[in-house]
Amino acid sequence: MADLYARHRAVIPSWVALYYDQPIELTGGKGCRVTDANGHSYLDFFAGILTNMLGYDVAEVREAVERQLATGVVHTSTLYLIRNQVELAEKIARLSGIGDAKVFFTNSGTEANETALLLATAARGADQVLAMRNSYHGRSFGAVAITGNAGWKPSSLSPFGVHYLHGADRQLPAFAGLSDADYIGACVADLKNVLATAAHPADVAALIAEPVQGVGGFTMAPDGLFAAYKEVLDAHGILFISDEVQTGWGRTGDHFWGIGAHGVTPDAMTFAKGLGNGFAIGGVVARGDLLDGIRGNGVSTFGGNPISTAAASATIDYVLSHDLQGNAKRLGEIIIPGLQAAAETSAAAGPVRGKGLMFALDMVDPKTGQASAPLAARMLEATRERGLLIGKGGLYGNTLRMAPPLTLSEAEAREGLAILTDALRAVSEEAK
Repeated sequence: MADLYARHRAVIPSWVALYYDQPIELTGGKGCRVTDANGHSYLDFFAGILTNMLGYDVAEVREAVERQLATGVVHTSTLYLIRNQVELAEKIARLSGIGDAKVFFTNSGTEANETALLLATAARGADQVLAMRNSYHGRSFGAVAITGNAGWKPSSLSPFGVHYLHGADRQLPAFAGLSDADYIGACVADLKNVLATAAHPADVAALIAEPVQGVGGFTMAPDGLFAAYKEVLDAHGILFISDEVQTGWGRTGDHFWGIGAHGVTPDAMTFAKGLGNGFAIGGVVARGDLLDGIRGNGVSTFGGNPISTAAASATIDYVLSHDLQGNAKRLGEIIIPGLQAAAETSAAAGPVRGKGLMFALDMVDPKTGQASAPLAARMLEATRERGLLIGKGGLYGNTLRMAPPLTLSEAEAREGLAILTDALRAVSEEAK
């Protein structure tokens, strides 16, 4: 690994992060487990940043891709009819709940969010955007501009006027101790103030928001906030885009889309990651009039190609036929309370939060109670040493974030929880 690491550093940009003091190369996978180049096996609780949604080596997905490969047609572009693309778009439009929906496919969540911003600004003839504090929407120029986390903003330049809203920051002193209803009320009052002082409503194209903030550390608004926000937005004709790149396809358990927890249907939703179970695909599903309203010509060279759409269609079918949304709910009800119980006995553990198979734990300094990125890094090492892969993130880099494949079994859920509990105990002792 030392040689490969040196070669990596020689040709890959320095800002491309690697996990672990001694980075690992994953060379094999089956179900919810992966194997590294040294033969070590791991239970995977991060799934390629929520991308291997069904886990590894899933026969139904592999066979769908192999059938397409056997035709000899790996790529055509959107200049030709693509049967897999049409069939997949029909499924997503039906599942979206958006009336008269249409779908445009891209290669990634970043591209999907760029497309959503394009259609919103075109529809409104406006170049200002509302976004959430602590949000993350991708790595392109426009997506970086609306991202509300300074650690993920390599440039201060922007094609938009951006105004950031409250909603996932109730740990701030101004909101401490507020009930959900009072916090929602305070956030809505702030939105109205923004539209009265910082931005004229006619100049605002859309609000874009993640139902559960991914890179932000799985922080989330209380259920119902976005419905309250949408009442204000609708009064001014401002569109609402739900970024479902990490929350879609039943991961949060109670709802197929993360925004379902708020009881509201957005004007557009973006998606990517888990849809292809490892194959690169993203897209936008939106009201047909919005997608049709982009003027000029449009084409996507790779978006919605025959291979990725074959994989994605098989993935959706698997999710639905195996009730993986229900599985996410059941296992989340085991893991999240179990992790909360472990955190209560550890001075190095902060809040635990999550929905379904999307959950997180903050690490804090036992002496000060402040966010501790070093302890989060130590937990990453401690869980790897015990055979579990997890992720990290959060505004201060102190959040452990976990999102196993939706095919996780109850035995694997309990195994992962036991490893997390043991690692937390060990790291807490070290921190003392």
